[in-house]
Amino acid sequence: MKKIRYISLLMLLFFSSLSLYATNNGEADKKELDIPEIVLEHLSDAYEWHIATYEGKHLSIPLPIIVRSSETGEWYVGTAHNLPNNFFFDAQHHGKIYERHADGSTTRPLDLSVTKAVAQIWIVVVILLTVFLSCARWYKKADEKSAAPKGFVGLIEMFVMYIHDDLIKPAVGERHYKRYAPFLLTVFFFIFTCNLVGLIPVFPGGANVTGNINITMFLAITSMLVINIFGNKEYWKEIFWPEVPMALKFPVPLMPVIELFSIFTKPFALMIRLFANMMAGHAIILSFTCVIFLGWSMGVGYGLGLSSLGIIMLLFMNCLELLVAFVQAYVFTMLSAVFIGMAHKEHHAAE
Repeated sequence: MKKIRYISLLMLLFFSSLSLYATNNGEADKKELDIPEIVLEHLSDAYEWHIATYEGKHLSIPLPIIVRSSETGEWYVGTAHNLPNNFFFDAQHHGKIYERHADGSTTRPLDLSVTKAVAQIWIVVVILLTVFLSCARWYKKADEKSAAPKGFVGLIEMFVMYIHDDLIKPAVGERHYKRYAPFLLTVFFFIFTCNLVGLIPVFPGGANVTGNINITMFLAITSMLVINIFGNKEYWKEIFWPEVPMALKFPVPLMPVIELFSIFTKPFALMIRLFANMMAGHAIILSFTCVIFLGWSMGVGYGLGLSSLGIIMLLFMNCLELLVAFVQAYVFTMLSAVFIGMAHKEHHAAE
């Protein structure tokens, strides 16, 4: 309990000093605080990893840019600071690299750059490999007479067994769960780790990976492929010739069309659910952070009041986001497991 009080006090002092710095900065620089622009900038992907800004100077880690010119076919490898004149990126083009041609037109080149989201994914991959390889090393050294794992290995085992026994096994079914357990466990821990690392406000965290619709779309498409490629005959029979009255199947195939459409609505729901929830959580936390700066720019009275409210709400939202980080990974894995289980329907014998 004392540790929690000390942590809360340190966070209060940190945000208070941050607010006082914002006040002095605001007096020296009369530029109006644009909260939507700040929030959208932090939520969007980038070609560099911004760490901090001090006296108008930006401290950033440049990330490798790899693009291929659609006009000359030549490749450019470098950073955002020394892009050739024919390549550019700005807010008008959503921060993506475009190529300017001699006739004034612009096109999107082949872009294989390592953006902030990509770098964050590789950091998460390194974390997961380190965690699970260290746990595997412990189990390799242990024998049947060894005691149950404790500490960090025991915590990871608890998570794995909880997701495996209480989620994957009942949702997929006794006969098929072993086949899909590695995929579903990987999906859960990848999303969960991305969510946790995204809550860290400083490098190497803070990237909004699961709040990026491209990432959630890839995860949803992966689940859709697993569901439909390995679905059995009964699953496809229920789609193209479901057990409904004949009038709903012929001459107008109403139910087959609806069932076929559901193949695409299921992954779409997975994609939007994860994307919207994680992006909204990051946006709310950033908005409350901006409230602290906004309050001090309006005066000492507003600064004290809004800073106190902002700090309380920030602590609450960060605690809530820890729960959301787990819940969203759990829900995505659970729905994927349920859809996989539905793709392995058994033939119902006539009574």
